[in-house]
Amino acid sequence: MSYYTQEELMSLGLNSLGCNVNISKKASLYGCANISIGNNVRIDDFCVLSVGTGGLVIGDHIHIGVYSSIIGAGRVTLGNYANISSRVSIYSSNDDYSGRFMTNPTLPATVTNVRHAEVAIGKHVIIGSGSVILPGVTLSDGVAVGALSLVNKDCEAFVVYAGVPAIKINSRDRGLLKLESDFSGNRM
Repeated sequence: MSYYTQEELMSLGLNSLGCNVNISKKASLYGCANISIGNNVRIDDFCVLSVGTGGLVIGDHIHIGVYSSIIGAGRVTLGNYANISSRVSIYSSNDDYSGRFMTNPTLPATVTNVRHAEVAIGKHVIIGSGSVILPGVTLSDGVAVGALSLVNKDCEAFVVYAGVPAIKINSRDRGLLKLESDFSGNRM
């Protein structure tokens, strides 16, 4: 994978940029002035980050896997240690599918009814391949989402969810919190 150099990253006009950030030159970023990136972040090939005025805040130690997308005008926050697997789609905006409005980004707002809502992804969240996260959803700390899931409702902390729509499957072990504490202590 070929990554942008530090100088190239600085020239993108990001809102903020941490240290040790690796973004593939094959990724596409739109609305860079509204994107804040923390430390130790990797964004793989063919990812699309298309961000509106709500902004995108990417915490520390984040991985966004190949072919993933984060799209919309609502705010999206990725908490520290979150892992977005391949082909995950996170939307903070979506059209009105009722038929009462037209749907298409080339149309004026007078004939569409696009909904924008914040998406909050907590610390230590892992989202499995091919999953879709819809506007207005909060994935609390420690949530695990199984592959190919559709998340359309908030998810409780340290619970595993899967399915279409995603439902609770099991609780998730909190042992990673001790590992985080040890890891953080060793870096001081």
